[in-house]
Amino acid sequence: MGDISKDINSKFPNERTKALINIKFTANWLNTVGNEFLNPFKITNQQYNILRILKGANDAVTVNTVKERMIEKSPNATRLMDKLCDKGLLERTRCENDRRVVYVKISEKGLKLLDKINIDELGNPMNTISEEEAKTLNEILDKIR
Repeated sequence: MGDISKDINSKFPNERTKALINIKFTANWLNTVGNEFLNPFKITNQQYNILRILKGANDAVTVNTVKERMIEKSPNATRLMDKLCDKGLLERTRCENDRRVVYVKISEKGLKLLDKINIDELGNPMNTISEEEAKTLNEILDKIR
């Protein structure tokens, strides 16, 4: 890692195009690092994100609420939650008034799994930049969105 031009053996017409490709390339690289980090826990980045959302909610929330809060939106969110439910990491209940609405809540087993995962170790790639650089990066990324 170092220079996107060298990493993917490509030239860019301008710095903005290079930056866009660099963001996408880096996001994919971070996803790969995250999946490798979470692999021993037998969950994916997206499943981890769902568990963190549910932990932060402190109570049951609708499946749609989880989908809205996900960092990486996924058309397979329901299937991801099905897998977490099969593993006993979350609990599902149907709304009594509207059978179309499903509530999900992190289980005790899910909370214990999150306690085992030291996500700070995943932050190691970000340790190569200073707090000030991170602040600037956040400001730029927010500006792009």
